[in-house]
Amino acid sequence: MTSLPTLATIIGRELPSLVALRHDLHAHPEIGLEEKRTAARVSKELTDAGVEHLTGLAGGTGILAHIPGASPRTMALRADMDALPIAEETRLPYASTCPGVMHACGHDGHTTILVGAARILASFARAKALPRSVTLLFQPAEENLDGAPRMISDGALSGRLGGPVESIYALHGWPWLEVGSIGVKDGPVMAAGDFFSITLAGRGSHAAWPHLAHDVVVAMAATVASLQTIVSRSTDPCTSAVVSVCRIRAGDALNVLPQQLVFEGTIRTLGGDARARTLARFDEIVTLTARAHQCEATIRYTVGCPATINDASATNAVRRAVACMAGAQVHEVTDPSMGGEDFAYYGEHARASFYLLGLRPRGADSMPSLHHPLFDFNDDAIAAGVESMVRLAIAQH
Repeated sequence: MTSLPTLATIIGRELPSLVALRHDLHAHPEIGLEEKRTAARVSKELTDAGVEHLTGLAGGTGILAHIPGASPRTMALRADMDALPIAEETRLPYASTCPGVMHACGHDGHTTILVGAARILASFARAKALPRSVTLLFQPAEENLDGAPRMISDGALSGRLGGPVESIYALHGWPWLEVGSIGVKDGPVMAAGDFFSITLAGRGSHAAWPHLAHDVVVAMAATVASLQTIVSRSTDPCTSAVVSVCRIRAGDALNVLPQQLVFEGTIRTLGGDARARTLARFDEIVTLTARAHQCEATIRYTVGCPATINDASATNAVRRAVACMAGAQVHEVTDPSMGGEDFAYYGEHARASFYLLGLRPRGADSMPSLHHPLFDFNDDAIAAGVESMVRLAIAQH
C-alpha cells in the first residue's frame, strides 16, 4: 500500500479532475429521486476506477459500491447526491443550468469527495489489500425524501454487496468553519426534524362584516403566536427545540374573509421525550386555540428523521484521522445543530459519526450559508474531505 506520508500528493494529482467533476455536478443539479444524470456520472467514475458497484437502489438512483479488504469486517462511507428547489443566484461559470434547482447544500461537493476517496482506495487495494473492506453509499434524496431508509431497506448496510457494515461515516460541508477545520462531536449532532400541515376551517364573509365570520386568519395569527410558547414556556431552558411556521396559504380576494386556511412548518428537537412532549403540546395549542376562535383544526404530521447521534468510538476514529492530516485541525463542536440529517437512520444499524468539513475561505468572516441561493461549495475543501475519508478507511482497527 502507498505510504501515508504520500497521501496528500496522491490527492493533489486527483484534485484538478475532482474540481471539474464538482463543477459538472453543480451545473446539472437534480432533485431527490431524480438524480439520473448524477448517478450515471458516479457509476462511470466507479467503473473507471475498477470499483464493483450496484445501481438502481433507493427508488432508482442510489448506488452501492464495495472494495474488498484483508478483513471481512466492513466500514462504510456515505455521500448524498440530491439538490434543492432553489433558484441559483451565484452567476458562476458553472452555475445551475436547471431553472429553479441548485446544489445549495453542497451535495455536489460530498459526492465528489466520495468519488475521490473511491479512486484512491481502489488504487491502494490494487497494490495491497485494505485493512478492512469498505462499502461506499451514494445516496439520493437526503432532503426530506427518505433516501437513507430506502438505501437501508435495499440492503446497503446488511451485506448486499460485501459484508455487513459495522461502522459508517459521512461529512457535511460547513460554512461556519474555516477550511482546514473539521468539526466533531460525540452524542447528538443534528436534530430530529418533523413537519406539520394545519388546515383551519371557519366561516367566511365579506370583509366589511367580520362579525358574521369565524375568521381563520385571526385564528391562525393567535395560533402561530401561541406556538412560540412551546419553546419559551413549555420546554426546559437547557433543552433545545424549534417550532417554525414557514408557509401560509389563504384567501383569493382583498375583501373576502376566507373559509379555510393552511399553514405549514417544522418542529425540531434532539430526540427522546423532548420530541414527544413538544408534539403533544403542539396538538393542544393548535386544537384549543382554533376552538376558542370558533374554528376547527385538522393536523397532519409528517414524521421526519430522528436526531443524529454520533457514536463516541466512531467519532474518536474521525479525531485520529484528522490528527494525521497536515494542515488540518479538529474543532470540538459544543452545541448540536437544529438542522436535520437523514444520516441518523444509519446510526440505528451501525456505529456512526457525522462530521463537519470547514468551507469558509481562510481569512473570511463569513460565506453564504446552506440552502442560500448564493451558496457554493468551496473547492479548497475537497482535498481535506477526501483525505479524511481515505484515512478513516485505511486506519488499523
